[in-house]
Amino acid sequence: MKKIIIPAALLILATSCQNKTENQSINNNKNKTDMTTTTEKQAIEKMLFSYRDALNASDVAQVLPLYTQDGVFMPSNGPSAIGQEQIKGSYEFVFKTIQLHIEFFIDEIVVNGDYAFARTTSKGTTLIHANGQTVPEENRELFVLQKVDGQWKISRYMFNKMK
Repeated sequence: MKKIIIPAALLILATSCQNKTENQSINNNKNKTDMTTTTEKQAIEKMLFSYRDALNASDVAQVLPLYTQDGVFMPSNGPSAIGQEQIKGSYEFVFKTIQLHIEFFIDEIVVNGDYAFARTTSKGTTLIHANGQTVPEENRELFVLQKVDGQWKISRYMFNKMK
């Protein structure tokens, strides 16, 4: 009987040690993945707030580097702008027409490799240059992001009015 119990006990002990090592390895990989995801989300948040700042400054030169070369800007009630030249023209038109004073609120960021998406809302005011009127501004936005040369950039951007 001792001959059976001792080998069985050793087998159970070895198996539990192996499972503990496997679990530690899985937990370590999960922690590394969580840390990487957190770092990526922080980089995306920083980029989104840079975009907000560029909008509030009405600065096309600040907006353009935030887009990929083949980026697409899809404003509500306007044509899509595809690529840097069209995006530049769209933002030049927007900034000649209005002055934004908005704040971004990040609802969700999901990262998957070199791509991510972010859902945001924005709220503030818009000064309409043509008549000097300031009106409330409230939108929801969807950003599709791509990591290019280690930097998160806007690949596709669409927004619409919430009210």
